[in-house]
Amino acid sequence: MLFSILNLVVDTITGILGFLFLLRFWTQAVRVRPPSSLGEFVYRLTDWAVKPLRRLFPGVGGYDWASLVAAFLIALIGVLVTSAAAGRLAPGPVLLLSAYQLISWILYGLMGLIIIEVVLSWVNPQAPVAPFVRALNQPVMRPFRRILPPIGGIDLSPILAFLALRIALYLAGALLLQ
Repeated sequence: MLFSILNLVVDTITGILGFLFLLRFWTQAVRVRPPSSLGEFVYRLTDWAVKPLRRLFPGVGGYDWASLVAAFLIALIGVLVTSAAAGRLAPGPVLLLSAYQLISWILYGLMGLIIIEVVLSWVNPQAPVAPFVRALNQPVMRPFRRILPPIGGIDLSPILAFLALRIALYLAGALLLQ
């Protein structure tokens, strides 16, 4: 029972931090400015790791590699803590589990953004955060919107995108965890 509680706490903390690092990376990758309050929140909670890592991993090609490395390190720390607590600490599996954790955070984050965009389009398409979410989703949704344009004003492309992201998650698990 204590292991389950530790696992829950570690997964929650690392998941939130990982999401923030990945959000920071993605906003800079797609060159979209987050709303000021959200941006300040993300930067204040991630600067402690990103700023020192930038000395080793400077931004190249418009990408904030330090944020991505920080997300991987958070995944690695989480896997190390839970593996050590379970008594199965081996370097190879720990690195593969960390890579899978990072990939799953990325894919689940994109799925979450798609869900948020769909809900906002139903509830309040003019919400202040809606343009920000649309801009974050645009690189992922563009190919699916070309394949399946809106039918009668209804955009079904999120279904295709969601399916593709789920398949990618399945493939990542099959490749990294087998």
